[in-house]
Amino acid sequence: MNDITIVRELAKQYLDICSDQVYQERRALWTRKNSLQKTRPLIIASFGMWNVWCQEVFGDHAMQCSDPFYREQERFFKMKLFQHEIGDDQLLDPWITLRASLTTPGWDNLWGVHTGTTEKEFGGSWQYDPPLKNWDDMAKLKLPHHGIDEEATRQNINKLQDALGDIITINIDRGPACLAFMSDISTMLCKLRGLEQVMIDMYESPEELHQLLAFMRDGILTNHNEAEAAGDFSLTDSSSQEPFYCDDMEILKPNSGTRKINELWGFAAAQEFTLISPDMHDEFMLQYQMPIYRRFKHTSYGCCENLTNKIDILRQLPNLRVIAVAPTADVGKCAEQIKDDYVFSWRPNPTDMVCCGWNESAIKKTISEGCEAAKDCHLVIHLKDIETVEGDPTRLRRWVELVRSVTNG
Repeated sequence: MNDITIVRELAKQYLDICSDQVYQERRALWTRKNSLQKTRPLIIASFGMWNVWCQEVFGDHAMQCSDPFYREQERFFKMKLFQHEIGDDQLLDPWITLRASLTTPGWDNLWGVHTGTTEKEFGGSWQYDPPLKNWDDMAKLKLPHHGIDEEATRQNINKLQDALGDIITINIDRGPACLAFMSDISTMLCKLRGLEQVMIDMYESPEELHQLLAFMRDGILTNHNEAEAAGDFSLTDSSSQEPFYCDDMEILKPNSGTRKINELWGFAAAQEFTLISPDMHDEFMLQYQMPIYRRFKHTSYGCCENLTNKIDILRQLPNLRVIAVAPTADVGKCAEQIKDDYVFSWRPNPTDMVCCGWNESAIKKTISEGCEAAKDCHLVIHLKDIETVEGDPTRLRRWVELVRSVTNG
């Protein structure tokens, strides 16, 4: 069986499940949830190739396609088919997205200098190897200008269109590089300067740190402005860790044509600032993020960082809609502060859920307690950062079933 035959068969399977009525029902639920209307708790189990178990199950060794281009499409379809089997409230859309070939450098060279890390073993830890060893190195930084290699993009479109265009819609994503974690400043700041060094800089070199933060803020705004001026933002350039349907936003569709930033959903985080005080988080991060994210229609804030003591400062974001409640956060204290003002995106500890043993009574107890604490909130239960399932991916479906039995969802 050749590569094109493989991806064509998978595309047909995927498109067939996308037509399931359950996805229309879920879109309606997410629209109500993100519009701050009462619904049952919505449940998500998310995963990706950054997780060790996914590399084991969906890595190149497990794919049939020999061409790396088609192998990525094969992987996309197989992971989405697996998502469907889990039975959570995630959405599947009846199209496949092809990323345009950007001339903007990627993660490792986005700011004109190489951001390296130490070597790591499979699934192991690593450390930053930051390029800004001293403040004079700031002179080496370059703005992340938006640009697209039109010829390379055209070749990829033609290749995918020839293989799948008669089966499934191919959405072309021409959006800028600086979205999600590449626009939250925090992620790239610590790659550039080093995690521990940034903490020291707040005390020893605050003026220089403010200069670096201002440069990064302005660079991201430049990247966004250039993409908007070029007409390269579209509806599928919204970003969040959960579906972003909402009653005051246009329904998501492929190849929507040009949209403005204020028609899209933005995602911000500051994981590296989890141990930083609220005042310093505000001074050295949020004040620089706000000019970027207040331009979006709505913003989701937070990933793995504990925001228990920072919800007050986050209220400065006028378009804030979703707040992440990480495994280390105090669910009760977060619920008392968030109330029904925002979507309460609770991320229970994956270690306790599926990663280290399987204890149904313990899972039910944790979920029941969390739901009780957040009973007056617009609750989403989001299992993420699942590094291992101990060789048993079926745990994810069983986890969803258990949570539904507790939440009556």
